[in-house]
Amino acid sequence: MAARQSVTQEVTAWRPRVPGVTEVFHARFTGYAYPMHVHDAWTLLIVDDGAVRYDLDRHEHGTPADTVTLLPPHVPHNGSPATADGFRKRVVYLDGTLLGDDLIGAAVDGPDLRDPLLRQRVGLLHSALARPGDELEAESRLALIGERLRGLLRPRLAVHEPADPSLAGALRELLDERVADGLALEQAARLLHAHPAHLVRAFSGAYGIAPHQYLMSRRVGRARRLLLDGVPPGETAAATGFYDQAHLTRHFRKLVGVTPGRYRDSARYVG
Repeated sequence: MAARQSVTQEVTAWRPRVPGVTEVFHARFTGYAYPMHVHDAWTLLIVDDGAVRYDLDRHEHGTPADTVTLLPPHVPHNGSPATADGFRKRVVYLDGTLLGDDLIGAAVDGPDLRDPLLRQRVGLLHSALARPGDELEAESRLALIGERLRGLLRPRLAVHEPADPSLAGALRELLDERVADGLALEQAARLLHAHPAHLVRAFSGAYGIAPHQYLMSRRVGRARRLLLDGVPPGETAAATGFYDQAHLTRHFRKLVGVTPGRYRDSARYVG
């Protein structure tokens, strides 16, 4: 009698404060198979270890580690490990604001996308989604992912957008006005009457830095001044728009090279 295969299920799920994302789901499975089911959201999936085999619209597919899989809403699919070692995956479930129903047919015909740039962007999105306080970065990365997906699914509609320095300047003014309060990308897009992805591309092209990087740089600059005034790191984080002290520490160390506490303690006071 064959030994029964062990089942491993490790799951982490959360709902980030990022418009368009209904859920983030990280999982490792062995010896477990999903039955046929549907989602009411788009499923954006990457596999970090192993591989998944699944059926979509009566056709068999697989997800090797170098692909991004996009499953459309309301289309039945299943899923199971392709090997005995199972798989480890990261999933973002997206509502209909990023991708329209007109792309469902294209996604059904070709759900597994071999595109290194898209794969890299999805990985960076997951990193941003896991860090509270980095919602603008996640929004920016998601906007570029949406643009890439639409270009891959509708290549004839993908066009190169010219530089728009006036739009970039307008976004920088908005960010400068709201350093501590922050600014959601969708809100900026409504205020400036521009598509979110176009905003990110225009800003990055004009200034050589993404909007979320610019905002964090401004916040760190303000934090440095407060720390030199002797304000404790926890109070500094709250005053400069960071999610908490750990969020301040992560970005401060990245940009300054030391923690806020060490920076404050090393200050020389000149009378």
